[in-house]
Amino acid sequence: MAHPPIRQQVTFIYTRDLPSASAFLRDKLGLTLALNQFDLCHIYAVAPNAFLGVCTNREPPENPGVTYTFVTPDVDGMYQTLKARGVVFDAPPNLHERFNVYACFFGGIENYRFEIQQFRDPSWPTPLTTPEN
Repeated sequence: MAHPPIRQQVTFIYTRDLPSASAFLRDKLGLTLALNQFDLCHIYAVAPNAFLGVCTNREPPENPGVTYTFVTPDVDGMYQTLKARGVVFDAPPNLHERFNVYACFFGGIENYRFEIQQFRDPSWPTPLTTPEN
């Protein structure tokens, strides 16, 4: 089966305070603003062709029920960098044996949860070896 012609991915989350949420993404996480949509939505580059938008055009959910995950080969390094920038983590990185991932979690915008994760499963595709279906 051929892949659909998707070239980019954007996830949107919502906030009541765009300046604070935007500062968190920019100053704490180190993301770069890709697009400012009329100061109603700021879209940040996360990785090549992957973006995270934070917007005020709707009320943030009380319980978003979603975790936004940053996949990296250096969880410990990213954890130390973000911790030094003032990000508050639930706990230090650890191995979650059930899913074979090394990860840690933190909050920062409304009730959204964020995660830094490394897949330890050898079948997980790396950015250079995306499976063809």
